[in-house]
Amino acid sequence: MSTLRYTYNTLSWALRALAFLHFTHVHIYEYTETRGESMLNTIASRGDFVHESKRYRLGRGVQMGDVVVMAKPTDPKARVCKRVSGMPGDVVLVDPSKSSELAYSPADQGPEGHVWVTGDNLNLSVDSRTLGCVPMGLIKGKIFAVSSSSHGLMGEDGQSFLNSRWVQNTFVDE
Repeated sequence: MSTLRYTYNTLSWALRALAFLHFTHVHIYEYTETRGESMLNTIASRGDFVHESKRYRLGRGVQMGDVVVMAKPTDPKARVCKRVSGMPGDVVLVDPSKSSELAYSPADQGPEGHVWVTGDNLNLSVDSRTLGCVPMGLIKGKIFAVSSSSHGLMGEDGQSFLNSRWVQNTFVDE
């Protein structure tokens, strides 16, 4: 009987731990690898891991210049990292040199509940310049730090743990 009780207690605590980890992963924090060149030089095309706060889910508290993780508008199962470059109601000037349908209109005003997002590497980014404004409901969280696996546990400077760096908001208040 004691073996059965031990097994029951072990399984009970294991299930509680898994439930806690799942809750944390979905609602609080996520640490995941990224791939792609659209956010170079902020995030490397391969080998970087992002620290994502889920407090900003569904666009809550997101500001202009924040780097967010969002569901890809054309494939909701895929996720992309982009920088918010226009908030609801903002008028965004579109680059007329790009050959997209939106490029023919000189400006695009974001509707309520939608943001304008771009990659930091504009030449290799499929973003709002192609897709238009995206719903804030697609936002999964905000990236606050990036860790690189290229130098092991210590950064290039020998100081930073897990080779982490903060993600800065590169937009300037006018």
